[in-house]
Amino acid sequence: MVTRADIIWLGVASGVTGSLIGGMMLGIGMDLIVNGQPWGWLLMLPGAPVSAIPGWLLARKLSRQL
Repeated sequence: MVTRADIIWLGVASGVTGSLIGGMMLGIGMDLIVNGQPWGWLLMLPGAPVSAIPGWLLARKLSRQL
């Protein structure tokens, strides 16, 4: 059975890991773009969707407990 603490932990863990991953991709991509390397867009643009993947994986793991 999924408890309230499990749901809270899921939100905290997915928020922290998602922001770390997305922030790093955004920061490195922006640095590359500002320095004149256009392939930095390949890191910056998918930063938001990629940052959602850890939360999605954690939610799938939690839903298997049901």
